[in-house]
Amino acid sequence: QVQLVESGGGLVQPGGSLRLSCAASGITLSMYTVTWYRQAPGRQREMVAWIARLGNTNYVDFAKGRFTISRDNAKNTVYLQMNNLKPDDTAVYSCNTGLGHTTYWGQGTQVTVSS
Repeated sequence: QVQLVESGGGLVQPGGSLRLSCAASGITLSMYTVTWYRQAPGRQREMVAWIARLGNTNYVDFAKGRFTISRDNAKNTVYLQMNNLKPDDTAVYSCNTGLGHTTYWGQGTQVTVSS
């Protein structure tokens, strides 16, 4: 059974940092592209960043220069380091992986950026 578990969210002040984790069981993350998404209240889910099987990474514009996605194959975990957080970054962050019609989601972790 495949399970993705996100953690690391919380309340942080503007300008602060958080590191989110996406830990997997039942699937080897290094064999797939892993994507971080976020969804703010009243807004559609949007892509944040992804890391491909070969390790190349990509970011949407709002994440460039502030967020870093990485992978620890030994821990079967993908991370999202988020720096210089802004109130607009407040959302539930979720990771996704899989292939074709078979994809998996975690339950998400709440990130709240507020003073």
